[in-house]
Amino acid sequence: MQITQKYLDELTYKIIGCAIEVHKQLGPGLLESVYEKCLIYELGLKRLHCQSQQKVPINYKDLYLDADLRYDILVENLIILELKSTESIIPIHESILLTYMRLLSKPKGIIINFNSTNIFKEGQITLVNELYAELPKI
Repeated sequence: MQITQKYLDELTYKIIGCAIEVHKQLGPGLLESVYEKCLIYELGLKRLHCQSQQKVPINYKDLYLDADLRYDILVENLIILELKSTESIIPIHESILLTYMRLLSKPKGIIINFNSTNIFKEGQITLVNELYAELPKI
């Protein structure tokens, strides 16, 4: 299967739908780790392959660092999810996700803040990079 922008957008729609379902069931105010476990379960129900809490490799001038930097969830080896349970999504959250996307060579990432009243309206931000821009649209 060829990866396209359309495919990633459809995958994003499914992921956000799963996050909305978790939020609907649990509501705001819990720890990120609780939402992570429930979201992984929900993504599995949609038959989406996920990895969680894997180390992000850091290559600094050909020196590979064993830093304990970990992403929250990687869906279908394409989209990185950064989960939050905070008052609001702030610029540093976007910077962190963009860095993960660059270090892991992934075209898309989503920040999901479960401490919001509506995941779809204000509880998520989707980010793309040049890898996404280079993909065919359809």
